[in-house]
Amino acid sequence: MTTPTVRPFGFWTATALVVGGMIGSGIFVLPSRLAPYGWTGVAAWVAGIAGTVLLAWVLSRLAIAMPEAPGGIAITGRVLGPLPGVLIGWSYWVGIWSANAIIALTAVRYLAVFLPFLAPAVPQALGAVVVVWALTLLNLRGARAAGRFQVVTTVLKVLPLVLVVLIIIALWTGMVTPPGNPGPHAAFSDSGITPALALAFYALVGFESASVAAERVDRPEVNVVRATLAGGILTGLLYIVVCSGIIFTLPEAVVRDAPAPISMFVGIFLGRGAELAVAGFTVIAAVGALNGWILVQGEVPLGMARADLLPRWIGRTNDRDVPTGVLLFTSLCASILILSCASGSTSFILDFMLNLTAAATMWLYVGACVAALRLGVARIAAVLGLVFCGWVLVGTGLKANELCFVLIISAVPLYLLRTRALAEQPA
Repeated sequence: MTTPTVRPFGFWTATALVVGGMIGSGIFVLPSRLAPYGWTGVAAWVAGIAGTVLLAWVLSRLAIAMPEAPGGIAITGRVLGPLPGVLIGWSYWVGIWSANAIIALTAVRYLAVFLPFLAPAVPQALGAVVVVWALTLLNLRGARAAGRFQVVTTVLKVLPLVLVVLIIIALWTGMVTPPGNPGPHAAFSDSGITPALALAFYALVGFESASVAAERVDRPEVNVVRATLAGGILTGLLYIVVCSGIIFTLPEAVVRDAPAPISMFVGIFLGRGAELAVAGFTVIAAVGALNGWILVQGEVPLGMARADLLPRWIGRTNDRDVPTGVLLFTSLCASILILSCASGSTSFILDFMLNLTAAATMWLYVGACVAALRLGVARIAAVLGLVFCGWVLVGTGLKANELCFVLIISAVPLYLLRTRALAEQPA
């Protein structure tokens, strides 16, 4: 007798997965990064949400077509072959640890509200490295210890955003008076929308959460699609309100130069105490998000090694089933990325890392669109999705794409070692 698959997630739970997967560190830094773009930034959010809907539709249809596959990486590997699957999985892994660098920097930037000596680029980078390694050591104790810490911090990341939305609503309804004349903001520019889109898309990554967990969703053929679209659109609209509301309420220079724009905005209207409270919530939320992603950064290569897509030695674990070597190596990569940018301005650090993360993550969506075309699933959306992916990749810039390409290709020797090892095994 076959045991039926347990599918405990309904529409609302699946939607919560999408919203929780999308809300991370990006929205806490993007108001300052998008402030110089003015109305072009609003257009970038709209374009990003539209592209997210296209890619979400493709991933949802793929999850329904192959419900036995545990996620988009596995689907692309099965449809396109093992080497493309390895490269896409490795690219996603690069996106994870580069995103971890951003999250660590976000935590330190908001911590600098309490400790101003962390505001300059070098102390900020060193502080981010310390955060990365502190949470890496926590994860070496095992998933249970990391999981308990994660539960404590999950909800806190939403509270500052809700407070910003309430202030913006109060401004719109006239209940609160603006602090002064915000001055002119940049008009829409065709040349600016592509780089602005690349920055905005970083905050939208994570919309695939429901499709990844499709085997646990009740009636996935209906709920995965609805939850992915609803969660993606709702979160995107929240981002437009929060980010654009902050940008157009205050002078551009004030937002652009703010290392902690969310807490700065709240402090202007509600005072220093509220600013400190929001900064504290943001630090805790960022550290919690980083804790979860450091766990994932080891699980991706571990899963590929256990599937014989990478050499088995990559998947060696300690007595708590933690892939110690790959976890330490991944945190080392994130630390090198942070320190390599420390000589530049803090704005340069963030922009480059945002672009690198978007470029690395984008290849998962490219692979999903190509796999959909191979399977004959959601063909129109897949073609449009490929166009959108190309648009974002152009926006991330040449330097980010060059580094991303080098990092992805580094998986090829590992794949060849795996192939040789399998060939030498006795029949």
